[in-house]
Amino acid sequence: MATDPFMQAAIEEAEAGLAEGGIPIGSVVVHDGQIVGCGHNRRVQLGSAILHGEMDALERTGRRPASFYRECTLYTTLSPCPMCTGAILLYRIPRVVIGENRSFLGEEALLASRGVELQVLQDERCVALMREFMERHPGLWAEDIGE
Repeated sequence: MATDPFMQAAIEEAEAGLAEGGIPIGSVVVHDGQIVGCGHNRRVQLGSAILHGEMDALERTGRRPASFYRECTLYTTLSPCPMCTGAILLYRIPRVVIGENRSFLGEEALLASRGVELQVLQDERCVALMREFMERHPGLWAEDIGE
């Protein structure tokens, strides 16, 4: 199976976050076939309350008109949590491609109920990154998802 270049970029972001001592979740925002924003979970690195991978990618996309986001696809290595789901809905991003949802099932039902097109890849690289991280750092993982 050929690797989706946008999911590959999100995985590279997740790996960068892990290498920095953070949580391995990455995301990219794609508009018109081009990556316009990329990010990874930087809560640990920056002492942030909100910089999940999706939020970081949106932040790095920068200020854009609402119409811009309505033409984007968000790629994320892990199913979006309630906070990231809220941002997706706020900006009316119409499509989300998810690396995996075995490690954590976010608010996919809410996204779908609001008309967001979802594609879940169950990419084994995404699963392995999260599985290993969760085994090594259960406390940090629980903190990240608000437990």
